[in-house]
Amino acid sequence: MARAPVLVTGVAGFIGHATAHRLLARGEQVVGVDSVNDYYDPALKDARLATFAGLDGFSFHRLDIADAGAVGALVRDLGITRVVHLAAQAGVRYSLENPFAYERSNLAGHLAVMEACRHQPGFEHLVYASSSSVYGDKPMGGAGFREDEPSVSPVSLYAATKRACELMSQSYATLYGFPLTGLRFFTVYGPWGRPDMAYYSFTRRILAGEPIEVFGEGRMARDFTYIDDIVDGILGALDRPPERGDHRVLNIGDSHPVGLMDMIGTLERAIGREAVKIMKPMQPGDVTATYADISRLHALTDYAPKVRLEEGLGRFVRWYREYHCA
Repeated sequence: MARAPVLVTGVAGFIGHATAHRLLARGEQVVGVDSVNDYYDPALKDARLATFAGLDGFSFHRLDIADAGAVGALVRDLGITRVVHLAAQAGVRYSLENPFAYERSNLAGHLAVMEACRHQPGFEHLVYASSSSVYGDKPMGGAGFREDEPSVSPVSLYAATKRACELMSQSYATLYGFPLTGLRFFTVYGPWGRPDMAYYSFTRRILAGEPIEVFGEGRMARDFTYIDDIVDGILGALDRPPERGDHRVLNIGDSHPVGLMDMIGTLERAIGREAVKIMKPMQPGDVTATYADISRLHALTDYAPKVRLEEGLGRFVRWYREYHCA
C-alpha cells in the first residue's frame, strides 16, 4: 500500500521548492501549498512551481495557511500524516515595516497547521521551520549556538514569532501527544534562492555595475549553508520523528561562520568582478554573528554539510546568469 503524501507548505519558496523536489526524487508523493504572495517578485515563485510541471506524484494547492478551515480540510481529505511546514513571512527588516504579516503567516499559520495535524488520525510527524534569529546576538570567537542556550532572546519581531511557534509547538506536543520537530535554520543560500538575501542582491548589483551596501561595516558573520545540505537535514529529521508527545528543536546550519567581507570576496571571485562597496552601520534587528552547533542533528541523522562556500556561490552565480541574464 502506497504511503500517504507529504504536505510541504511554502512549496513555492526557496527551501520548500528544493525539499519537495528531493521528496519526489526518492519516490514520495508531495502535496504542495503556497499563497504565492508578493513579499518578493512572484515571478520567481511561479518559475519554481513551473519546475514541477509534468512530474508524477506532485499536486499544488494555492491557499493561505492561516485559513485554518482550508488547511484542516486538505490534511483530512488527503490523509496527510507527515508535514514539512516551511511557509512563513520571512525577513528581519521587513518585520519593522509590516508587523501584521508576521502575526498572520507565522503565528496564525503555524497554529492552523498544528490544529490540522492534531485532529488527523495516525499522524506521524510535523517538521517546521524555526530560525537562528531566536538566539539574538553572539560575539565572534566562541562556540556556535546550542539549542540549550541559557538565554534565547529575539531582537526582532520576526525572531519573536519564530520563538513563539516553538513555544506553541511544545504545548501542542504535551497536550495532544503528537511528535514535532522545529529546525532553527541558519543562513541558507544557493540556486533559486531568495532575492532579499544579501548574496543574491549583491550579485545583481555587481553584475549591473552598481555599488553594494555593506551593513555593520562588514563586521558581521553568518553560517552560510548550501541548500542541498539543508534539505539533507530536513529529510533526515523528518524520517526520524521523536516519541509521541515529544517536541524537539534542532539547529540546522553549516557550523563554519564566514565573515561578511570574506563572503563578498568569494562572490567577487565567482562573478569575476570586484564590487564597489558602501560601508553602512548595523540595521535595526540585525545581529553581529550567527553560527550553529549542529551536534544534535548530526547525532540523530549523521547530518554533515558537504558544500563549501566557494563551490556553492559558484553554483549560485551560474544559476543566476542562466535565470536572469540568458
